[in-house]
Amino acid sequence: MQSAAEVHKQSIVIDGLIIANWGRELFEDMRRGGLTAANCTVSVWEGFQATVNNIAEFNRHYREHGDLIRPVRTTSDILKAKEEGRTGIILGFQNAHAFEDQLGYVEIFKQLGVGIVQMAYNTQNLVGTGCYERDGGLSGFGREVVEEMNRVGIMCDLSHVGAKTSEEVILASKKPVCYSHCLPAGLKDHPRNKSDAELRFIAEHGGFVGVTMFAPFLKNGINSTIDDYVEAIGYVLDLVGEDAIGIGTDFTQGHDQNFFEWLTHDKGYARRLTRFGEIINPEGIRTIGDFPNLTEALLRHGYSPRLAEKIMGGNWVRVLKDVWGE
Repeated sequence: MQSAAEVHKQSIVIDGLIIANWGRELFEDMRRGGLTAANCTVSVWEGFQATVNNIAEFNRHYREHGDLIRPVRTTSDILKAKEEGRTGIILGFQNAHAFEDQLGYVEIFKQLGVGIVQMAYNTQNLVGTGCYERDGGLSGFGREVVEEMNRVGIMCDLSHVGAKTSEEVILASKKPVCYSHCLPAGLKDHPRNKSDAELRFIAEHGGFVGVTMFAPFLKNGINSTIDDYVEAIGYVLDLVGEDAIGIGTDFTQGHDQNFFEWLTHDKGYARRLTRFGEIINPEGIRTIGDFPNLTEALLRHGYSPRLAEKIMGGNWVRVLKDVWGE
């Protein structure tokens, strides 16, 4: 019988969404947690230029912290990161705002290393609608963006996207799309959580669900534990099946209150969209360095080592390989 530590060590461990305060301390915690790769947010409200600046900053991180992290452009880069004992960085957007109104920017960002892009962040943009306002669905330009993302190999993410826009992206995309970081509304009713029907629908169309542990969306809020998180994983697993599920923590490690104020206002400065209140990650997995505890919790709840490995990252590798056209 393998120990939890052995299962974790041999697993490809992928976090489908981290929006942390990037730097040496954070990258060292990734190493502590045995994280093989992560979708790291470099754009939310930023336009083209500011997003390019954020990517340039990551290029500096690769130079200065190359002992801990490496860029990921292909799934073979993820496997190399595992071999090297480094964490692979998948650059990702939480908003298509950085594409502005230029279809050609999609390919430019792909060439800069962007692998996952969320279609909208909470509110309306030129592509579609977020989950905090009336949903007008996918625009004509949005359809072109989805087609171009399919062509160049960028995954469509629908975590903060409205239900109608999400459905239309799922139907329009010829490649699998994802909710990179979401929780089931069946356990807690919240605008950011997805209904049973939505979770089934994305899975039925070849899509993927990363289950988040963001405490405000969990059943017990800031009093949640790692066992509450495993309960949410089990709930989603029953709806989507064992091949369409993974992890997407939404870790905001190292950020201050000003950052959350920026996130929770439209465009970063306009009307207030939501209040998160206090943010405390579930007991047992407070930081990225606690990732081994999640493998242990899955095994403790009766998951086989094989299934735990799929949930911890194996499934992400398979779906990204498909989307990235390898």
